Amino acid sequence: MSAYVKFLVAVVVLSLGVMVPAAALAQSSTITVYTAYEEDEAAAFLELAKQALPDIEVNLLRLSTGDLAARIIAESGNPQHDVLWGFAASTIVNPDILSGLEAYTPADIGKVAPQFRDPGGKWFAPTGYMAAFCVNEERLSAKGLPRPTSWADLLDPVYRGEIVMPNPASSGTGFIQIDSILQMKGEEAGWAYLTELDKNIAQYIKSGSRPCHAASAGEYAVGASFGLRAIKNIDEGFPITMVIPSEGSGNELEANGLVAASRNKDAAKRFLDWTLTEQAATEYYAWKGIVTIPGGRIPQNFLDAGLPEDVSTVLFPVDFQKAGAERTRIIETWQSRFER
Repeated sequence: MSAYVKFLVAVVVLSLGVMVPAAALAQSSTITVYTAYEEDEAAAFLELAKQALPDIEVNLLRLSTGDLAARIIAESGNPQHDVLWGFAASTIVNPDILSGLEAYTPADIGKVAPQFRDPGGKWFAPTGYMAAFCVNEERLSAKGLPRPTSWADLLDPVYRGEIVMPNPASSGTGFIQIDSILQMKGEEAGWAYLTELDKNIAQYIKSGSRPCHAASAGEYAVGASFGLRAIKNIDEGFPITMVIPSEGSGNELEANGLVAASRNKDAAKRFLDWTLTEQAATEYYAWKGIVTIPGGRIPQNFLDAGLPEDVSTVLFPVDFQKAGAERTRIIETWQSRFER
C-alpha cells in the first residue's frame, strides 16, 4: 500500500459520489480537493456542491493549515490534488505553494473584490475567519476570575494555567493570533508580550477549534480560538461567551485555487466556479464570520452571540502579504521560544 493510500485511510474522506445512469458514466469526473476548512463546515458546503455537481465525485482531504502546507510542499514534484480550497491566504502566497497553482478566472470572479484575490489570478477568497476567545462563565465564577476583554487582560497572573491557545505551526488560527499581535505591537514589543503570555498558558493545542472545545468543557477558563467556533458552541448550550479582543481581531482569508498539474481541470474548474455561486454564498453565511461575496446575510444567532453587523469594525487590518512573507521566520521563532 502506498504512503498516499495509507494517508487517505488515516483521515476523513468525504465523497460527493452519487448514483448516475450508466449512460452518464462517461461524463463523470473525480477530483481530489485539499482543504483547511473545519470538518463540519466542509461537510455542509460539500453537501450543496453534490446537489449542484452530481456528476463530479470529490475526494476531500482535510488538514490544519500548517500540516496541509507541509503536505503540499512535500508533494510538489507530483501533486496529488486538483483543487486547493479554503486555505489560508497568508500561506497560499508562499512561493513553494503558489508556484503549483495555475491562474484561473471563475465565471463569477467579479463578485470578489480585488483585495480578496490574487492580482495574478492564482487564488480568490470568498470566506475568512476571525480570532476570538471562548470564555467559560461557570469556571470564571467558580474561580472568582474576571472576564477578559483583551489580549492585554490575559497577562494578569490570575489566569495562570487557565488559558489554552492553538499552536501556530499547525493551526492557521494559531498563526493569525501570533502574527496579528506582532503586527499590532511591533516585533520587539510583540515578542515581549508573547513571553509574558506564555507564563499563563496551560498548553498549546494543534487545532484552532480545540481550545474552544476545551474551554467549553470547563477544562480551562479561556480558549483562544475563532469566532464561528465560539458561536457554534454557544448554540450547542455550552456556558461560554465569545469575546472579540478589544485591540482588534486577527483574521485570515480562506483562498481557493486550481492546481497546475491537475489531470481533471474541467471538473476542477466547475467546482471552483460553484464556490462563487449564490447557493454557496448563502451557506457560507451560516458558517463564516467573514464572507466576501454577496448572496446571504449574517444569521441572528451570530449577532446574539456578539458578532457585529459590520465585522470590519472589529477586525485588525492584517497585512496578508507581510504575514505570508514572514510566516516561516515567525513560526520558527515561536517554536524555539515557546513550543512544548
